[in-house]
Amino acid sequence: MGNMSEVVKKCVNNYQKDPARMLDVIRDVQAELGQVSDAAISEIAGQMNVSSVDVEGVVTFYHFFSKDPVGQYSVYLNNSAVSVMMGCYEIAKAFEKEAGCKFGEVSSDGKIGLHYTADIGMNDQEPAAIINGVIFTSLTADKVKAIVADMKSGKAARDIVKEFGDGKNQSELIKSMVKNNIQKKGAVLFAPFSPGSALNKAVSMTPDEVIEQMKISNLRGRGGAGFPTGMKWDYTRQSPGEKKYIVCNGDEGEPGTFKDRVIFTEIPEMMFEGMAIGGYAIGADEGLLYLRGEYMYLKTYLEDVLSKMRQAGTLGKNAGGKQGFNFDIKIKMGAGAYVCGEESALIESAEGKRGEPRNRPPFPAQRGYMGKPTSVNNVESFCSASRIILEGGEWFAKMGTAQSRGTKLLSVSGDCKKPGIYEIEFGTTIQTLLEECEGRTAKAVQVGGPSGSCVDKTKFGQRICYDDLATGGSIIVIGQDRDILQVVHNFMEFFEEESCGWCTPCRVGNQLLLHKLEKVMHGHGTEADLKDMEQWCVTVKSMSRCGLGQTSPNPIYTTLKNFRGIYEAKIQKGKDFVSEFDMAAAVKDSCAVAGRKPNVEGH
Repeated sequence: MGNMSEVVKKCVNNYQKDPARMLDVIRDVQAELGQVSDAAISEIAGQMNVSSVDVEGVVTFYHFFSKDPVGQYSVYLNNSAVSVMMGCYEIAKAFEKEAGCKFGEVSSDGKIGLHYTADIGMNDQEPAAIINGVIFTSLTADKVKAIVADMKSGKAARDIVKEFGDGKNQSELIKSMVKNNIQKKGAVLFAPFSPGSALNKAVSMTPDEVIEQMKISNLRGRGGAGFPTGMKWDYTRQSPGEKKYIVCNGDEGEPGTFKDRVIFTEIPEMMFEGMAIGGYAIGADEGLLYLRGEYMYLKTYLEDVLSKMRQAGTLGKNAGGKQGFNFDIKIKMGAGAYVCGEESALIESAEGKRGEPRNRPPFPAQRGYMGKPTSVNNVESFCSASRIILEGGEWFAKMGTAQSRGTKLLSVSGDCKKPGIYEIEFGTTIQTLLEECEGRTAKAVQVGGPSGSCVDKTKFGQRICYDDLATGGSIIVIGQDRDILQVVHNFMEFFEEESCGWCTPCRVGNQLLLHKLEKVMHGHGTEADLKDMEQWCVTVKSMSRCGLGQTSPNPIYTTLKNFRGIYEAKIQKGKDFVSEFDMAAAVKDSCAVAGRKPNVEGH
């Protein structure tokens, strides 16, 4: 660690004091100093000529930034629902034993910091953790013992990795133990693809013809909302303004989703080419990939892919061989914030600010990144666009259902024998998918991650598509021996933590729902409490400002609908009110100090 002022000055100058690079500056300062203290915040503000309040706002917004020391080795253990199913808390105990400190603390020598994080995109190989940006998967107590021993000996986190995953995870620029777990390949994403071919064909057409093929295909956004891609590109193209942007949303923060991770690893050229096609269609000369902070381990590799595409003429001046089409792509890193999956929050973050959703209108297509017309599309959407240009919109539209054309990439995890990536045709039933992933004994399936729907066996005949059960890609299989309310509780804790806090329905409503859920789980609930939860779910969903709050009550809302018996078994029927207050517990500490036993009736 160097002198604080010198470190800050170096980091700021590395990014030319550009406020849009604020996240990069803060990330580098923390990497060198181990924290971003109040003094460092003031120094950054002074060096970049911005308000200290703005800098502190960014530092305190993102999960991977901290004003307090995070440890020379910062361990971030995933404690999302699937990780808990796979033994996350046993692994936590192993870390605590070996490191000599609790989670939420840093060891006395400042060497090891233990932290929980909500999701790191590794649900198919849990328990998993990030240590100084390096991924460690399928953790066991023995692995933890060896990892901590290596940290104590001073090994770099990258050198602690003893095994490597499959495919390009083994490449020199990744060298990761992450496994792809590609279980099923389909005709769109994982069919053979020749880099450069899709863009070459696209630039032989007019921009309007490219957009028309997107409309014929009826490709809908693969992030979950399902807005037609061709229509979005058309709106952006028609918006006034010479400068326009194409943005790829690579912030797959929905617990249970990891499909983009595999695309980034195995077929990034297809995604980047789709971005170039989108840029050609809307009249943009610049694209941005917003990559979630958890996937920092892939950044060097992806930068190399972009460099090779420039060398091949696919990107840069006269991209794809089209005279005057000068299109290139930059990577912007996130820093851990689920709400940045919402397109306007993502744009705010890419501009170096807190990732808070914007008021709409105006929509990004009108005024997006840097105030310019911007089309924000999902990773999978751009890959599909490349295939559509090659094969034609009509070819694509022959697959799927009336409202959901093509294929869908699913991230399947939980209580099944074959977790991983499945490219299915839209319209596939839950039951068929359960048979393929060998999760036939499931009690429930969470479709679309925590913000989606939890369905019971009677609904396993439903189809995965926008016409029936929509999903951005997450499928969590919940086995017979799982406590569904514990899963719901995990999801609600996640949403309470991830709310940006801007609007009251989401900020307060999720807290109230979580507390009411806990009251029911502890056996103090009544029928009135169940009615309250139902009503509050509707209020939060209908009154929240962005998609996070509009879907955050779904864990409670959908399980109350599909698993009501579980809730009713917990409540005290026939009672209007049951107190949660425990007098004995309330006076326990004071009695211990006074040296006397509690004298409470009934205890």
